[in-house]
Amino acid sequence: MNKTDRLLAIVLELQARRAVRAEDLAALFETSVRTIYRDIQALSEAGVPIIGTTGQGYSLVEGYFLPPVRFTIEEAVTLLIGTEFIEQQFDEEYRHRACLARKKIEVTLSDRVREETSRVHQSLRLLAPGKRSDSSAEKENLNDIRRAILDRRKIRFGYTKKTSPAADSAYSKRTVDPYGLVLIEGTWMLVARCDLRQGIRHFRLSRIEELTELEEPFEFPADFDLKAYTPSDDRSLAVTLRFDPSLADKVRQSNFPYIEETHEHPDGLDVVLRVHQPDDLLQWVMGWGAGAIVLEPESFRQRVREEAYKILKRY
Repeated sequence: MNKTDRLLAIVLELQARRAVRAEDLAALFETSVRTIYRDIQALSEAGVPIIGTTGQGYSLVEGYFLPPVRFTIEEAVTLLIGTEFIEQQFDEEYRHRACLARKKIEVTLSDRVREETSRVHQSLRLLAPGKRSDSSAEKENLNDIRRAILDRRKIRFGYTKKTSPAADSAYSKRTVDPYGLVLIEGTWMLVARCDLRQGIRHFRLSRIEELTELEEPFEFPADFDLKAYTPSDDRSLAVTLRFDPSLADKVRQSNFPYIEETHEHPDGLDVVLRVHQPDDLLQWVMGWGAGAIVLEPESFRQRVREEAYKILKRY
């Protein structure tokens, strides 16, 4: 670390902490205490209001804040995504503060960095938090797809889709125009126009393999906005469940995405869900054990019976 970088880092360290000893700064920046003394003197001569207190160390005068620093594109995007997450997930007070912070960050950016940051930021969308995936393949796919989106180039990959827990996995080769990435409950999804299906489709990054960025460019639709994009809803099967009264609060708190309406009564909580196919619900329903009863349709009641019988045979 050169002297200029070290001086800036010292100020940032003093801003982050109430008081810092010279010995601690020396250890942090791997230099001598004497060098830290000289650095503090240089900062003071430059107008940074540093106070030295015997036995406590150095601190900044209350109210002093370092003027805006320059952000790289990656740093700016990271900060903007962070403020966007807070605006979406926190209470009104923090949403307001995050909005103000975002505006202040944007003001510090040069025109070139602001334009490029906007491009990167618009290609990402954070919907709901969840447990992060530890899949190395997903992380690698994420980086490669993000680069292809910015390069406006098609990608080709193999994709494995499992239509239901009981069905065999179907593998296919896909060539797509990558429009954007969406994080849903810890799972990254690619939103892209698929050449095979001739329309917009969604792909889990964890099921993508042999990803290749092609030389062929694609035109990004002028009328497509990832932030406002809502997938078409073709869920046609309605399923009604009844839960024991003791489970009512837990069911509501689960925020299961297929739930359309609920109705509470003395016998429990009736829940209406709408899905593409019965097996979309099977594992979720089985997870509630005897506390959940399928009221309709009869075909799904039979499916649950069959699964329960398989479990019984195992024991």
